[in-house]
Amino acid sequence: MISWPNLVSQLFNGLALGALLALISSGLTIIYGTLGVLNLAHGAMFMIGGYAGFVAYQYTESFILAVIAGSLFVMLLGVLMERVIIRHFYHRPHEDQLLVTFGLGICFVELVRLIFSSQSQLVPPPALFRGITNLGFMFYPTYRLAVVGIVAVALGALFTVLYRTRLGMIVRAGIEDSVMVDSLGINVYRVFMVVFGIGAMAAGFAGIVNAPVVSLTPGIGDDILVQTFVVVVIGGVGSFPGAILGGLIAGEIISVTSMFNPGYAYVMLFAAMTLVLVVRPHGLLGVQGRE
Repeated sequence: MISWPNLVSQLFNGLALGALLALISSGLTIIYGTLGVLNLAHGAMFMIGGYAGFVAYQYTESFILAVIAGSLFVMLLGVLMERVIIRHFYHRPHEDQLLVTFGLGICFVELVRLIFSSQSQLVPPPALFRGITNLGFMFYPTYRLAVVGIVAVALGALFTVLYRTRLGMIVRAGIEDSVMVDSLGINVYRVFMVVFGIGAMAAGFAGIVNAPVVSLTPGIGDDILVQTFVVVVIGGVGSFPGAILGGLIAGEIISVTSMFNPGYAYVMLFAAMTLVLVVRPHGLLGVQGRE
């Protein structure tokens, strides 16, 4: 039955989902916006972050340590990917980048399936955020409210590092003229390695933060990857604020549509993306740039 309490509850669900999508999409758009690499392994990194955090939680029983371990593990994995494989594809066609990252994503998923099987796993939320909260007009799961705050802090930290520090300035300069930056004595490819690691860490962080909400399975990154690309297209490819706006819009579309008919949630999401592409081909906050 559709009622105002149900609608408000779904809006809060959409806010929590949108915040997570914004964080995952920010990692993807950071990698593309700075390195020009379309990373189809991003969904697998989201999944790996959840499983790495799950393993850490089994040994420590600390959610905070699980979040740190999951995030750092995926960051190190991203750095390794960049150094061994991705850096050889910076100047190759996007088709090659899509194929190699898609292949890496499949390998990661099957490796996790081999180790953990296809059985779902669940990480409990921290004791502080268990239970429900009385908002006055409805009761709502406390951890879902906490997710919004956690993601907001993470997005603020990412924005500060990439757009208010010397690292961010070097990255943007390197994209415009890597030869000039290199001639100044700055190893631009080392900076690119760090940025790829940060983008991967954003996906891993979101994976473990999302683990108490949705159980972990090896294929959990597939749907997230599709939603993330839609978010990036809606917000604007390469736009950090666009990733945040697109994530919030996508989260609300999926959540509200699910209240009426869950089967049409993705239909409405792709319809919104199509409308944005027709009206503004570069996305809501995107600008014309790299082809």
